[in-house]
Amino acid sequence: MLVTVNISLKNGVLDPQGKTIQKALHSLNFDKVTDVKMAKQIKLEINEKDKTKALELVKNMCEELLVNTVIEDYEILL
Repeated sequence: MLVTVNISLKNGVLDPQGKTIQKALHSLNFDKVTDVKMAKQIKLEINEKDKTKALELVKNMCEELLVNTVIEDYEILL
C-alpha cells in the first residue's frame, strides 16, 4: 500500500525557505505571489493491506521520527 505523508510548518513558525522563494519569484516579476510556504512529502510503500493498521503504523513513524511535532504538522494520505 502506498502511503503519502505531507509535512508543513505550523502556523506562526517562520519559514525562511518560503520567504526566499517568494523574493526570488518577485525578482523574476511574478509579483502576484503574496506568500509561499515550503513543505515536504514522504511516500512510503507499506506491506500492509488493512488501512487502519497502515494508518496507525505511519502515524507512529511520524510521531517518532519523520515529523518534528513541535514545529510541524502532518497529513497522512492512504
